[in-house]
Amino acid sequence: MLDSSIKEQLKAYLERLQRPIELVAALGDDAKSQEMRALLNDILDCSAKVSLREEAHARIPSFGIAVPGEAARVRFAGLPMGHEFTSLVLALLQVGGYPPKVEQAVIEQIKGLTGSFDFETFISLSCHNCPDVVQALNLMAALNPNVTSTMIDGALFQGEVEARQIMAVPTVFLNGAEFGQGRMTIEEILAKVDTGAAARAAEEIAAKAAFDVLVVGGGPAGAAAAIYAARKGIRTGVVAERFGGQVMDTLGIENFVSVKETEGPKLAMALEEHVKAYDVDIMNLQRAAKLVPAAEEGGLVEVQLENGAALKSKSVIIATGARWREMNVPGEKEYKAKGVCFCPHCDGPLFKGKRVAVIGGGNSGVEAAIDLAGIVAHVTLLEFADTLRADAVLQKKLYSLPNVTVIKSAQTTEVTGDGQKVNGITYKDRVSGEEKHVELEGIFVQIGLLPATDWLKGTLALSRFGEIEIDAKGQTSVPGVFAAGDCTTVPYKQIIIAMGAGATASLSAFDHLIRSGS
Repeated sequence: MLDSSIKEQLKAYLERLQRPIELVAALGDDAKSQEMRALLNDILDCSAKVSLREEAHARIPSFGIAVPGEAARVRFAGLPMGHEFTSLVLALLQVGGYPPKVEQAVIEQIKGLTGSFDFETFISLSCHNCPDVVQALNLMAALNPNVTSTMIDGALFQGEVEARQIMAVPTVFLNGAEFGQGRMTIEEILAKVDTGAAARAAEEIAAKAAFDVLVVGGGPAGAAAAIYAARKGIRTGVVAERFGGQVMDTLGIENFVSVKETEGPKLAMALEEHVKAYDVDIMNLQRAAKLVPAAEEGGLVEVQLENGAALKSKSVIIATGARWREMNVPGEKEYKAKGVCFCPHCDGPLFKGKRVAVIGGGNSGVEAAIDLAGIVAHVTLLEFADTLRADAVLQKKLYSLPNVTVIKSAQTTEVTGDGQKVNGITYKDRVSGEEKHVELEGIFVQIGLLPATDWLKGTLALSRFGEIEIDAKGQTSVPGVFAAGDCTTVPYKQIIIAMGAGATASLSAFDHLIRSGS
């Protein structure tokens, strides 16, 4: 199952086991069960501390990882290969007593959970967001006997996917009820299950002293701004809804100068580690709600948060990035994650053999259509304009695919469904004015991004597109408030440009502090 080089690496990892572990398997005579048996035997070969036994289970094939004599609290229903192989290795180590690389406060919070938490996570092996969720829940199960975690490969257990009407991954169920969808960090999960966490966080934040530079946003621009500020030796804070921002949802990155190829989550992790190397106060899982300019020149700017707390700073750098642009048509919100999706890499495998539409004829839309064409039965690409905007080489590939239909001059007017999931899309032919309907099971929206600036309306100058207007130094219309990245009027929304803009804004904020006598 595993090639020799992978087995050697796994053997080296398993030397770190602090105690014996047991693989508890439920296998049948099918081909997937035989593949799983081969994988488990390979794991056995890598360490004398690993044993194997079989027992009956509702999901076949599946296996759990347990301390001998205890029930398996971590389970894999399906082969944890591809992106999930790391989840398997970490689960083996963590159940085996190897210390996890998370902050001690998080460990204590996990161990302090009371009640019963049975998590089930439906994934696809091609999803780059799924492993973070699986690994977070597995860690919780390894540390707390009140928690169980099961990874379920949706492609292998299609019956459950259909019965639970799962149309996006990762989808997490807690004690049988839907708990959440999409990427979630361990801190986000704990915030939802630990009912007192939000109040404690708000109280802690409200007690903080004023910063010299407060960065709002934890994407590439925000990370660069924080690093440049901290290197000046001034009191620096970062408040972010999710560290990494949009980068966390980006699969392949091949144009980041000096790094030939990487993935969004890896880059986001590197950004956070770099920021943490400095004396920066990071306040994660916090959404900004209002900006209050300083009452007088040289005064403190206030950033109010949705949890009711407020932070004050001598200068503020806004780097809140952007979010997926929605179609804003009837039915879209009702069927989000029930057929309306935004990540073809993550959710595409759930539509194997089905009919889908892609909205948008730019590079992202055409790339999505090409990727999906290899998985689904048929792709209909709808473009509002009378021509596609994607690169010529992508268009050539798109038109060569036999199961793709391209419809231009198409204005989407409605997403239709049966009350539970999507069953079609309605569009208007902008040439003839005729309204038409396409029957399908999934819709992937790829029409660009919107700046995350709604909370700033009426406070500082925004462009007609909602972008923060800045000058060459990143200064906004409000003294002491700077901005950087995709939320601003800077042209060309690229990771490397956002980082440069974050550095610029930070240097400008420092210059502002010097000149204002702060």
